[in-house]
Amino acid sequence: MRRRQFALLGTTAAISAPLIARGQTRSEQGWKADKPVTIYNPFAAGGGTDIHIRLLGETAGPLLGQPILVDSRPGAAGTLAPTLLLNARPDGHQFACMSINSLRYPHYQPTGWNPLRDFTYIVGLSGYTIGIVVRQDAPWKTLDELIAAAKNAPDKYNYATSGIGGTGQLTMIEIEQSTGARFTHVPYKGTAEWSQALLASEVHFICDGAQWAPFVDSGKFRILAMATEQRIAKYKDVPTLVERGINVVGQSPYGLVGPKDLPAKIVEAMHLAFKEAMKDPRVDALLDSYIQAPWYKSPAEYRAFAEKYFVDVKPLLVKAGLAKG
Repeated sequence: MRRRQFALLGTTAAISAPLIARGQTRSEQGWKADKPVTIYNPFAAGGGTDIHIRLLGETAGPLLGQPILVDSRPGAAGTLAPTLLLNARPDGHQFACMSINSLRYPHYQPTGWNPLRDFTYIVGLSGYTIGIVVRQDAPWKTLDELIAAAKNAPDKYNYATSGIGGTGQLTMIEIEQSTGARFTHVPYKGTAEWSQALLASEVHFICDGAQWAPFVDSGKFRILAMATEQRIAKYKDVPTLVERGINVVGQSPYGLVGPKDLPAKIVEAMHLAFKEAMKDPRVDALLDSYIQAPWYKSPAEYRAFAEKYFVDVKPLLVKAGLAKG
């Protein structure tokens, strides 16, 4: 199911680690940090991404010889964190978690950076599973009922996402275009904010990554539909958008990037350390709790995915009215 779920996130290539000496699986023989390593998190502290990076850092830090510090810098639809690397020295002490939004943002917003030119791709980590979620006491029991309500009262019902131009908003735009319903978008900085907004009834529903899963499991939220290719085993009774006649599959991977011109020995060491950290069973358990799957990509594979997606996504952004043709 995990493989199917992330099929559209890029063709899975053979997992390999170039430049590694025979039998070497860690960065013990390569570059070592000489001071703490900072990773900028693009979303709010306390969210699933923040917890995921911190957990990976518990294993990766000792392999690199220094602790890994996570500095949350939400903003600009999850694209602020990587931009902090633009003036960073390529010495291996500053990195960022890059969400897929950084491959969309330059198409519809003037930026002083280019995602393919200004960053060094290190390793793919995971991706968000997109779903539409309401409070348990919401009046809509199905997605069809919510859509019908929005058609009768255009723009009355609002939804939360992690930012403008993110996968959540793009998914909803495609739903609107497919069904004729109209909703009002309310962007937040991350999971912690939009989960509390729904709990407090400040919004009517969420369309975003499955970091809402713990709230569903505790009985506070209810899923109306998943924006995945196939049904999710854990929520096997929840239909996909495709099953409801809406041909939309959301994709939202993220990974680790460094400053431009990062030396190959540092790229190799960081890649190996985080690849090793991804093997920790605690990481799998955490991702399972948020209905995520590992999305391992070597530096070359991650860059190849980014280059392809950056081109492929523009027509969707134009269609959504977020970018000019």
